[in-house]
Amino acid sequence: MKPLIAPSILSANFARLGEDVKAVLDAGADIVHLICEALRNDGIEAPIDVHLMVEPVDRIIPDFAEAGATYITFHPEASRHVDRSLGLIRDEGCKAGLVFNPATPLNWLEHVIDKVDMVLLMSVNPGFGGQKFIPSALDKLRDARRMIDDSGFDIRLEIDGGVKVDNIGEIAAAGADTFVAGSAIFGSDDYAATIAAMKAEIEKAG
Repeated sequence: MKPLIAPSILSANFARLGEDVKAVLDAGADIVHLICEALRNDGIEAPIDVHLMVEPVDRIIPDFAEAGATYITFHPEASRHVDRSLGLIRDEGCKAGLVFNPATPLNWLEHVIDKVDMVLLMSVNPGFGGQKFIPSALDKLRDARRMIDDSGFDIRLEIDGGVKVDNIGEIAAAGADTFVAGSAIFGSDDYAATIAAMKAEIEKAG
């Protein structure tokens, strides 16, 4: 599976969001993490990766699908019926996924892996940008990669939190194929150089 770099607009300049997103895409990014309907209206055609941290999640899934989401992922704790929520996302024409916080076990996945297009592992506790990568996420990545490979399904394995040029190779080697990076990209002086360096580290790890 082709590795994807997904800049998180959590770290973008919201005063010039459309301009910032276009800049990182022109610099080599593959997918935009998070959403704003205005991005679609502004001509952004790249896949948009939506990570929902709300409860109950079912009520707003159709809104984000209508706003232009490609992937919609949610925390299993935010749904009374995880299977139903995943089905709702797919029924809305989007790809569905589950998000696992650092302390959330992967066993939810065992029961719905046939309905999942993406698994997102948080390598920080979600809420704000610029946090340090939690090293135990590497073991969890390896476990998730094994589960995905054993399933035989075409599922992306995404990592979010503390991803930088100096650790992305190790993260890739542990099994991730989609890499959310906010401050590491939007906080750099040269988006293209940072993204190119990340892709080079991923390639070396492969």
